[in-house]
Amino acid sequence: MAKLYFYYSAMNAGKTTTLLQSSFNYRERGMNTMLFTAAIDDRFGESVIASRIGLQADAHIFDTNLDLFVKITNQLNGSPLHCVLVDEAQFLTKDQVFQLAGVADRLGIPVLCYGIRTDFQANLFEGSQWLLAIADELHELKTICTCGSKATMNLRVDENGTPVKEGASIEIGGNDRYIALCRKHFHEKLYGPQTPTNP
Repeated sequence: MAKLYFYYSAMNAGKTTTLLQSSFNYRERGMNTMLFTAAIDDRFGESVIASRIGLQADAHIFDTNLDLFVKITNQLNGSPLHCVLVDEAQFLTKDQVFQLAGVADRLGIPVLCYGIRTDFQANLFEGSQWLLAIADELHELKTICTCGSKATMNLRVDENGTPVKEGASIEIGGNDRYIALCRKHFHEKLYGPQTPTNP
């Protein structure tokens, strides 16, 4: 039985590299994959999935209006499909997560989703929330804080490197705007070494 997978982490844990390697592994064995990335993130060009280490691949884009089940079903009319891989899965809607579950359950195609779990205020993204709720398998991809501990939080900084406490949940950026930290140092960067409070 095909499954819906969610690979999640803080920023800069190699999610995109892992996705591209997984797609390569399928294709090397003569199998077809279908890649998706969020329309909102066009830092490397439209319809491109690119990793920080230089790997990239063409991809279909999704926005909040796309029915992924229909899009993937239409792809099946032209050729067999062995795996669907979704980058920036935190930007999926609840409906789209259930559509991807339908791809696994009804079409028998495994779906691998990669994304970050929470925003810079430690709030779950919609896509991540529902993937955590209904995915068949959850896998944490680990990266490290500046102290060497596991990083689980995403600190947003401004152009001067100053931590940002408020703003829109979604702001596209890379190492120039986000730092992956452990919970302790995330809190200390925002509030100093004081009694913990709710961010």
